[in-house]
Amino acid sequence: MSTTITLSEINKEALEILYKELGISKTLRFLSQFSIGKGDYSIWKEEIYKGKTIYDLVKEIKREG
Repeated sequence: MSTTITLSEINKEALEILYKELGISKTLRFLSQFSIGKGDYSIWKEEIYKGKTIYDLVKEIKREG
């Protein structure tokens, strides 16, 4: 007789193992790589850098640094 394990049970077990072996910080960093994010980076990038040259960006970086 075989028992069926749900995906939820597998996820719970995997998270427990990750936490036990890596600790909370490394576990969260590991899991964050699977986030799909929001929005469209290409459109956002065009909006924030519109009309700026590489020299403008370097000046901003130095000013903020």
